[in-house]
Amino acid sequence: MPKRLLQGVVVSDKAEKSVVVRVERRFTHPLLKKVVRRSKRYMAHDEANACKEGDIVQIQESAPISKSKRWVVVNS
Repeated sequence: MPKRLLQGVVVSDKAEKSVVVRVERRFTHPLLKKVVRRSKRYMAHDEANACKEGDIVQIQESAPISKSKRWVVVNS
């Protein structure tokens, strides 16, 4: 099974070798037929500490790295 890739914006880079990435998805509401935006935050591993707040990055699923990190930054 291929690993999932998501694209989002870095909202926090305060932790060492970690970033928080906000991934936004858009879909049409089934009843109202209006486009709705929903976002989710993922903790991702950033080995080089290269990502800064506001950067657009891609994250990839990985084996658990810590209690909250299950994603790795692929490219920024």
